[in-house]
Amino acid sequence: MTTLEEVSQQLPQRLSERVSQSVFDDSRLRVVLLLDLYDGAQQQFLETYEHLRNHVASVPGHVSEQLCQSIENPSQWLITSEWESAPPFLAWVNSEEHVQMVKPLHNCVRDTRSLRFHVLRETGGSASASEGAKGRLQPSPRIGDGVIRHALTFTVKPGSEQAVARLLADYAAPEPRVDDTTRLCRTSLFMHGNRVVRAIEVRGDLLAALRHVARQPEVEAVEKAINPHLEQDRDLSDPESARVFFTRAALPAVHHVTTGGPVPADAQRHALCYPARQGCGMELARLLARHGDAMAGDAQSPVRNSTIFQRDDVVVRLIDVQGDIDDHPALALGLKAPGQAAELMSLLDGDALGEDGAVPQNGDVARLLTLVGMDLITDRRSPDV
Repeated sequence: MTTLEEVSQQLPQRLSERVSQSVFDDSRLRVVLLLDLYDGAQQQFLETYEHLRNHVASVPGHVSEQLCQSIENPSQWLITSEWESAPPFLAWVNSEEHVQMVKPLHNCVRDTRSLRFHVLRETGGSASASEGAKGRLQPSPRIGDGVIRHALTFTVKPGSEQAVARLLADYAAPEPRVDDTTRLCRTSLFMHGNRVVRAIEVRGDLLAALRHVARQPEVEAVEKAINPHLEQDRDLSDPESARVFFTRAALPAVHHVTTGGPVPADAQRHALCYPARQGCGMELARLLARHGDAMAGDAQSPVRNSTIFQRDDVVVRLIDVQGDIDDHPALALGLKAPGQAAELMSLLDGDALGEDGAVPQNGDVARLLTLVGMDLITDRRSPDV
C-alpha cells in the first residue's frame, strides 16, 4: 500500500513533468550572453559595457556579473550574470530603459545570443559562490517536449484592424524546415482589438527560425503591407530599426503546463489577452501560472495545454481545449472554479478590458471570457507535427 509520505514525495516529480517551463519557482537564474564583436570594436565595446555594468549592478534582483574574452578568438566575448530569480531579470531586460541603454552596443556587436538557465545543482568549491549566492536552487528537473515557445506582439492603428486581419490571414505559410536541426512546428496568429499576437513553436534554434521566417518573400511582402497600419513606425530594411522593433515586440513565454499525454486531434487552439493594471503584469502571470499548476495533474481537464506569455502589462494565455470553450469558462480563464475569479479580476485594467471601463463583477467568468478572448486569424501546423 502506498503511504501518504510516498504520495507526497511523488507529487513534486509528477508536477515537474507537467510543468515543462516556468520562471515562477523563485530559483536563481544564470544568464549567458554570447557576443561576436566587429573587428577593432573592442575598446568601444568595453567603454559601453562599463556604463551598462555600473547601472545593472543597482537593479533589484541582480547578484553578480562576469565579462570574459575568448582565449581562441579575441572577437568572441561572454557575459554571464546571476539573478536572485527570473522575474526581476525579465522585468529589467524587457523594459524600455534597457532597450535604450543597449543601443550603443549595436555598433560594436556583429551577433549575439542570449541563454537563460535556472540553477539546479551547485558545487561548493568556490567560497564566493556559496557565501554570496541569493535565492534557491531549482528543486527538480523539468521534462520538456523539445519545443521552444515564443510570441511577438504589436498594435495597429485603430480602424485598421480588419485590413490588417485580411493581410495576416492571406499570406503563404513559410517552409517549415529551417536547417538540419531546426523546424517550425506551428504558427498561431490572433487579434484582440488592435493588438496582434503571433505565437510560434519551434524545434531547434529559435533565433535561426525567426531569421528564416523573416527572410521568406511572402512574409516580407506581408510585413511591408502592414507597415502603414502600425502604431509604432518601423523600417525592416534598416537593421537598427528592425532590431528595436522586434525587441519591443518580443512576448516571452513565462510558463507552460500540460495535463499530460498527447493533445487530441480535435482540440481547438484559443488565445486570451489579459490587460493588467499598470505594474501588475508579472503578478497576473504568476497568478495564472499558480492556477495552471493546480490543474496539471488532471488528465480529464478539457484544457490540455496552457502557455502564458508576458511582457510588462501584456499577458496572453494560449490554450488547447477539447470541446467547446464556452462550456468551461473558468478553466479556460485559468481558474479551477468561478470563486477564484475575484483575485484575477482585481489585477485587470477595466479601461482596457470592458466596454464601459468596468471589469465584470460577482464572478461573471462567462462575461470575462468573452472580453479577453482573442480572434483567431490563422493557425498553421507543419504536416508532420
